[in-house]
Amino acid sequence: MESSRARRGRRARPSRRRPLLFTALAVVAVGGVTAGGTAYVKARAHPGTAAVSSAAAPAVSSSAGAGRETPVTEPAVDPDALLSEAMTGVSVPAGAQVSAAVLAVDSGDSAAYGDAAFDTASIVKVDILATLLLQAQDAGRQLTAAEKAYATKMIENSDNASATELWHAIGRADGLDAANKRFGLTSTTGGDGELWGLTQTTAADQLVLLRQVFGEDSKLSATSRTYVQGLMESVEADQQWGVSAAASGNSWALKNGWLARSTTGLWDVNSIGRVTVDGTDYLVAVLSKGTPTQAKGIALVEAAAKAAVSAFAGK
Repeated sequence: MESSRARRGRRARPSRRRPLLFTALAVVAVGGVTAGGTAYVKARAHPGTAAVSSAAAPAVSSSAGAGRETPVTEPAVDPDALLSEAMTGVSVPAGAQVSAAVLAVDSGDSAAYGDAAFDTASIVKVDILATLLLQAQDAGRQLTAAEKAYATKMIENSDNASATELWHAIGRADGLDAANKRFGLTSTTGGDGELWGLTQTTAADQLVLLRQVFGEDSKLSATSRTYVQGLMESVEADQQWGVSAAASGNSWALKNGWLARSTTGLWDVNSIGRVTVDGTDYLVAVLSKGTPTQAKGIALVEAAAKAAVSAFAGK
Protein backbone atom coordinates (compact mmCIF):
# COMPACT_ATOMS: atom_id res chain seq x y z
CA MET A 1 0.00 0.00 0.00
CA GLU A 2 1.31 3.43 -0.93
CA SER A 3 1.88 6.02 1.74
CA SER A 4 -0.05 9.29 1.58
CA ARG A 5 3.23 11.08 0.78
CA ALA A 6 3.82 8.81 -2.22
CA ARG A 7 0.29 9.41 -3.49
CA ARG A 8 0.78 13.16 -3.20
CA GLY A 9 4.02 12.88 -5.21
CA ARG A 10 2.17 11.21 -8.10
CA ARG A 11 -0.39 13.97 -8.61
CA ALA A 12 -0.14 15.59 -12.05
CA ARG A 13 1.56 18.96 -12.01
CA PRO A 14 -0.64 21.77 -13.36
CA SER A 15 0.38 22.98 -16.82
CA ARG A 16 0.83 26.63 -17.64
CA ARG A 17 -0.37 28.31 -20.80
CA ARG A 18 2.26 30.03 -22.82
CA PRO A 19 1.49 33.73 -23.37
CA LEU A 20 0.11 34.57 -26.78
CA LEU A 21 1.99 36.73 -29.18
CA PHE A 22 1.31 40.46 -29.30
CA THR A 23 0.67 41.53 -32.86
CA ALA A 24 1.95 44.98 -33.75
CA LEU A 25 0.04 46.99 -36.31
CA ALA A 26 1.65 49.63 -38.49
CA VAL A 27 0.68 51.96 -41.30
CA VAL A 28 2.94 52.08 -44.26
CA ALA A 29 4.19 53.74 -47.36
CA VAL A 30 6.75 52.81 -49.86
CA GLY A 31 9.46 54.69 -51.74
CA GLY A 32 10.42 54.31 -55.36
CA VAL A 33 14.13 54.47 -55.93
CA THR A 34 14.88 55.97 -52.55
CA ALA A 35 14.61 54.19 -49.24
CA GLY A 36 12.51 55.45 -46.36
CA GLY A 37 12.00 54.51 -42.75
CA THR A 38 8.84 53.48 -40.99
CA ALA A 39 7.94 55.64 -38.00
CA TYR A 40 5.92 53.31 -35.82
CA VAL A 41 3.86 55.29 -33.35
CA LYS A 42 1.58 52.90 -31.49
CA ALA A 43 0.65 49.25 -31.55
CA ARG A 44 -2.64 47.54 -30.89
CA ALA A 45 -3.28 43.99 -29.80
CA HIS A 46 -5.80 41.85 -31.61
CA PRO A 47 -8.73 40.75 -29.41
CA GLY A 48 -7.90 37.69 -27.37
CA THR A 49 -4.15 38.25 -27.32
CA ALA A 50 -1.93 39.31 -24.45
CA ALA A 51 0.93 41.78 -24.70
CA VAL A 52 4.37 40.38 -23.94
CA SER A 53 7.81 41.89 -23.74
CA SER A 54 10.20 41.44 -26.64
CA ALA A 55 13.13 41.24 -24.21
CA ALA A 56 14.73 37.84 -23.66
CA ALA A 57 13.33 35.84 -20.76
CA PRO A 58 15.62 35.67 -17.70
CA ALA A 59 17.58 32.47 -17.32
CA VAL A 60 16.34 29.97 -14.74
CA SER A 61 18.90 27.91 -12.87
CA SER A 62 18.56 24.14 -12.86
CA SER A 63 18.24 24.10 -9.09
CA ALA A 64 15.61 26.83 -8.76
CA GLY A 65 12.07 25.73 -9.57
CA ALA A 66 13.30 22.36 -10.81
CA GLY A 67 10.58 20.41 -12.56
CA ARG A 68 8.50 23.50 -13.36
CA GLU A 69 7.74 24.61 -16.93
CA THR A 70 9.42 27.92 -17.80
CA PRO A 71 7.18 30.45 -19.60
CA VAL A 72 8.45 31.24 -23.11
CA THR A 73 8.58 34.91 -24.15
CA GLU A 74 8.27 35.51 -27.88
CA PRO A 75 9.26 38.69 -29.78
CA ALA A 76 6.60 41.02 -31.17
CA VAL A 77 6.00 40.90 -34.90
CA ASP A 78 8.33 43.30 -36.76
CA PRO A 79 6.29 46.17 -38.29
CA ASP A 80 8.71 46.13 -41.23
CA ALA A 81 7.55 42.59 -42.00
CA LEU A 82 3.93 43.77 -42.02
CA LEU A 83 4.98 46.62 -44.30
CA SER A 84 6.70 44.34 -46.77
CA GLU A 85 3.71 42.01 -46.90
CA ALA A 86 1.22 44.84 -47.34
CA MET A 87 3.13 46.59 -50.10
CA THR A 88 3.99 43.60 -52.27
CA GLY A 89 1.09 44.42 -54.58
CA VAL A 90 2.02 48.10 -54.98
CA SER A 91 3.92 48.83 -58.16
CA VAL A 92 5.99 52.04 -58.04
CA PRO A 93 7.09 53.37 -61.43
CA ALA A 94 10.85 53.76 -61.87
CA GLY A 95 12.01 57.10 -60.48
CA ALA A 96 8.77 57.75 -58.58
CA GLN A 97 8.22 58.05 -54.84
CA VAL A 98 5.18 57.68 -52.60
CA SER A 99 4.73 58.24 -48.87
CA ALA A 100 1.76 57.64 -46.59
CA ALA A 101 0.51 58.23 -43.08
CA VAL A 102 -2.63 56.84 -41.43
CA LEU A 103 -4.44 57.23 -38.12
CA ALA A 104 -7.31 55.16 -36.70
CA VAL A 105 -9.62 57.78 -35.23
CA ASP A 106 -11.21 55.64 -32.49
CA SER A 107 -8.03 54.13 -31.05
CA GLY A 108 -5.58 56.91 -31.86
CA ASP A 109 -3.15 54.36 -33.33
CA SER A 110 -1.05 55.86 -36.12
CA ALA A 111 2.10 55.39 -38.13
CA ALA A 112 3.90 56.94 -41.08
CA TYR A 113 6.45 55.87 -43.62
CA GLY A 114 8.76 58.15 -45.54
CA ASP A 115 9.90 61.60 -44.49
CA ALA A 116 10.66 63.11 -47.90
CA ALA A 117 9.21 66.51 -48.78
CA PHE A 118 6.65 66.71 -51.59
CA ASP A 119 4.94 69.53 -53.48
CA THR A 120 1.42 69.87 -52.13
CA ALA A 121 -0.24 70.79 -55.42
CA SER A 122 -3.93 71.36 -54.62
CA ILE A 123 -4.11 69.53 -51.30
CA VAL A 124 -2.76 72.78 -49.82
CA LYS A 125 -6.24 74.20 -50.40
CA VAL A 126 -7.42 72.43 -47.23
CA ASP A 127 -4.59 74.15 -45.35
CA ILE A 128 -5.48 77.52 -46.89
CA LEU A 129 -9.10 77.17 -45.77
CA ALA A 130 -8.10 75.97 -42.28
CA THR A 131 -5.83 79.03 -41.99
CA LEU A 132 -8.62 81.38 -43.13
CA LEU A 133 -11.01 79.90 -40.57
CA LEU A 134 -8.45 80.16 -37.78
CA GLN A 135 -7.80 83.79 -38.62
CA ALA A 136 -11.55 84.48 -38.70
CA GLN A 137 -11.94 82.83 -35.28
CA ASP A 138 -9.14 85.01 -33.90
CA ALA A 139 -10.94 88.10 -35.23
CA GLY A 140 -14.28 86.93 -33.80
CA ARG A 141 -15.99 87.00 -37.18
CA GLN A 142 -17.68 84.70 -39.68
CA LEU A 143 -16.47 84.18 -43.24
CA THR A 144 -17.87 86.68 -45.71
CA ALA A 145 -20.16 85.59 -48.53
CA ALA A 146 -17.30 86.09 -51.00
CA GLU A 147 -14.91 84.00 -48.87
CA LYS A 148 -17.47 81.19 -48.66
CA ALA A 149 -17.96 81.25 -52.43
CA TYR A 150 -14.21 81.03 -52.98
CA ALA A 151 -13.90 78.25 -50.40
CA THR A 152 -16.61 76.16 -52.05
CA LYS A 153 -15.04 76.43 -55.50
CA MET A 154 -11.55 75.88 -54.10
CA ILE A 155 -12.39 72.60 -52.32
CA GLU A 156 -15.28 71.12 -54.30
CA ASN A 157 -14.02 72.08 -57.78
CA SER A 158 -10.32 72.63 -57.00
CA ASP A 159 -10.60 76.06 -58.62
CA ASN A 160 -7.16 77.68 -58.74
CA ALA A 161 -8.35 81.27 -59.11
CA SER A 162 -10.38 80.91 -55.91
CA ALA A 163 -7.36 79.45 -54.14
CA THR A 164 -5.26 82.43 -55.21
CA GLU A 165 -7.87 84.85 -53.82
CA LEU A 166 -7.85 83.13 -50.44
CA TRP A 167 -4.04 82.76 -50.54
CA HIS A 168 -3.94 86.57 -50.64
CA ALA A 169 -6.60 86.83 -47.94
CA ILE A 170 -4.57 84.78 -45.44
CA GLY A 171 -1.31 86.64 -46.12
CA ARG A 172 0.17 84.07 -48.50
CA ALA A 173 3.03 81.92 -47.18
CA ASP A 174 3.54 83.98 -44.02
CA GLY A 175 -0.08 83.51 -42.98
CA LEU A 176 -0.05 79.80 -43.83
CA ASP A 177 3.19 79.18 -41.94
CA ALA A 178 1.96 81.06 -38.85
CA ALA A 179 -1.25 79.01 -38.74
CA ASN A 180 0.61 75.75 -39.33
CA LYS A 181 2.87 76.48 -36.37
CA ARG A 182 -0.25 76.62 -34.19
CA PHE A 183 -1.72 73.53 -35.84
CA GLY A 184 1.45 71.57 -35.08
CA LEU A 185 2.82 71.10 -38.61
CA THR A 186 6.61 71.10 -38.39
CA SER A 187 7.72 70.16 -41.92
CA THR A 188 5.48 72.31 -44.11
CA THR A 189 6.60 75.57 -45.76
CA GLY A 190 4.38 77.82 -47.85
CA GLY A 191 5.26 78.31 -51.51
CA ASP A 192 7.04 81.45 -52.69
CA GLY A 193 4.98 84.38 -53.92
CA GLU A 194 1.92 83.17 -55.81
CA LEU A 195 3.13 79.55 -55.97
CA TRP A 196 0.87 78.08 -53.30
CA GLY A 197 0.91 74.73 -55.16
CA LEU A 198 4.63 74.41 -54.50
CA THR A 199 4.18 74.49 -50.73
CA GLN A 200 6.42 71.74 -49.33
CA THR A 201 5.04 69.14 -46.94
CA THR A 202 5.31 65.55 -45.68
CA ALA A 203 2.73 62.80 -45.27
CA ALA A 204 3.15 62.97 -41.49
CA ASP A 205 2.42 66.72 -41.50
CA GLN A 206 -0.68 66.20 -43.63
CA LEU A 207 -1.91 63.72 -41.03
CA VAL A 208 -1.48 66.45 -38.39
CA LEU A 209 -3.54 68.79 -40.57
CA LEU A 210 -6.26 66.17 -40.98
CA ARG A 211 -6.44 65.80 -37.21
CA GLN A 212 -7.11 69.54 -37.02
CA VAL A 213 -9.94 69.19 -39.54
CA PHE A 214 -11.51 65.95 -38.23
CA GLY A 215 -10.42 65.68 -34.60
CA GLU A 216 -11.88 67.29 -31.50
CA ASP A 217 -8.47 68.27 -30.12
CA SER A 218 -8.15 71.08 -32.65
CA LYS A 219 -7.46 74.79 -32.90
CA LEU A 220 -10.50 74.97 -35.17
CA SER A 221 -13.95 75.25 -33.65
CA ALA A 222 -16.53 72.51 -34.12
CA THR A 223 -18.37 74.79 -36.55
CA SER A 224 -15.22 75.38 -38.59
CA ARG A 225 -14.38 71.67 -38.68
CA THR A 226 -17.88 70.73 -39.80
CA TYR A 227 -17.69 73.33 -42.56
CA VAL A 228 -14.43 71.99 -44.01
CA GLN A 229 -15.59 68.38 -43.70
CA GLY A 230 -18.78 69.15 -45.60
CA LEU A 231 -16.86 70.62 -48.53
CA MET A 232 -14.44 67.65 -48.59
CA GLU A 233 -17.45 65.30 -48.74
CA SER A 234 -18.78 67.15 -51.80
CA VAL A 235 -15.90 67.23 -54.28
CA GLU A 236 -17.06 66.99 -57.87
CA ALA A 237 -17.46 63.57 -59.44
CA ASP A 238 -14.28 63.52 -61.53
CA GLN A 239 -12.19 64.25 -58.43
CA GLN A 240 -13.54 61.47 -56.22
CA TRP A 241 -10.44 59.30 -56.61
CA GLY A 242 -7.47 58.88 -54.29
CA VAL A 243 -7.79 57.79 -50.67
CA SER A 244 -11.48 57.07 -51.33
CA ALA A 245 -10.29 53.82 -52.96
CA ALA A 246 -9.64 52.49 -49.45
CA ALA A 247 -13.13 53.30 -48.15
CA SER A 248 -16.16 51.07 -47.75
CA GLY A 249 -18.63 52.45 -50.27
CA ASN A 250 -18.99 56.23 -50.29
CA SER A 251 -17.85 56.81 -46.70
CA TRP A 252 -15.12 59.37 -47.37
CA ALA A 253 -14.16 63.03 -47.36
CA LEU A 254 -11.11 64.11 -49.37
CA LYS A 255 -9.08 66.65 -51.30
CA ASN A 256 -6.76 65.68 -54.13
CA GLY A 257 -3.88 67.50 -55.77
CA TRP A 258 -2.15 66.98 -59.11
CA LEU A 259 0.52 68.96 -60.88
CA ALA A 260 2.78 68.36 -63.87
CA ARG A 261 6.19 69.92 -63.22
CA SER A 262 7.24 72.08 -66.13
CA THR A 263 10.93 71.32 -65.60
CA THR A 264 10.61 67.52 -65.90
CA GLY A 265 7.13 66.79 -67.25
CA LEU A 266 6.66 64.38 -64.33
CA TRP A 267 3.61 64.44 -62.10
CA ASP A 268 2.91 65.20 -58.44
CA VAL A 269 -0.28 63.37 -57.39
CA ASN A 270 -1.54 63.57 -53.79
CA SER A 271 -4.66 62.67 -51.82
CA ILE A 272 -5.67 63.38 -48.21
CA GLY A 273 -8.85 62.74 -46.27
CA ARG A 274 -10.96 60.50 -44.07
CA VAL A 275 -12.23 57.05 -45.04
CA THR A 276 -14.46 54.59 -43.21
CA VAL A 277 -13.71 50.86 -43.34
CA ASP A 278 -16.01 48.40 -41.56
CA GLY A 279 -17.26 51.10 -39.23
CA THR A 280 -13.80 52.44 -38.34
CA ASP A 281 -12.69 55.90 -39.46
CA TYR A 282 -9.14 56.43 -40.73
CA LEU A 283 -7.35 59.65 -41.60
CA VAL A 284 -5.12 59.00 -44.59
CA ALA A 285 -2.50 61.06 -46.43
CA VAL A 286 -0.73 59.74 -49.53
CA LEU A 287 1.80 61.87 -51.42
CA SER A 288 3.60 60.96 -54.64
CA LYS A 289 5.93 62.44 -57.20
CA GLY A 290 7.78 61.43 -60.33
CA THR A 291 5.13 59.45 -62.23
CA PRO A 292 5.17 59.88 -66.03
CA THR A 293 1.42 60.53 -66.27
CA GLN A 294 -1.39 61.69 -64.00
CA ALA A 295 -3.19 58.38 -64.49
CA LYS A 296 -0.18 56.43 -63.25
CA GLY A 297 0.06 58.78 -60.27
CA ILE A 298 -3.60 58.21 -59.39
CA ALA A 299 -3.16 54.44 -59.67
CA LEU A 300 -0.10 54.60 -57.41
CA VAL A 301 -1.82 56.74 -54.78
CA GLU A 302 -4.91 54.53 -54.72
CA ALA A 303 -2.88 51.32 -54.46
CA ALA A 304 -0.78 52.77 -51.63
CA ALA A 305 -3.88 54.01 -49.77
CA LYS A 306 -5.59 50.61 -49.97
CA ALA A 307 -2.47 48.72 -48.92
CA ALA A 308 -1.73 51.10 -46.05
CA VAL A 309 -5.22 51.07 -44.56
CA SER A 310 -5.53 47.31 -45.05
CA ALA A 311 -2.24 46.68 -43.22
CA PHE A 312 -3.15 49.09 -40.43
CA ALA A 313 -6.54 47.46 -39.97
CA GLY A 314 -4.86 44.06 -39.72
CA LYS A 315 -6.76 42.65 -42.66
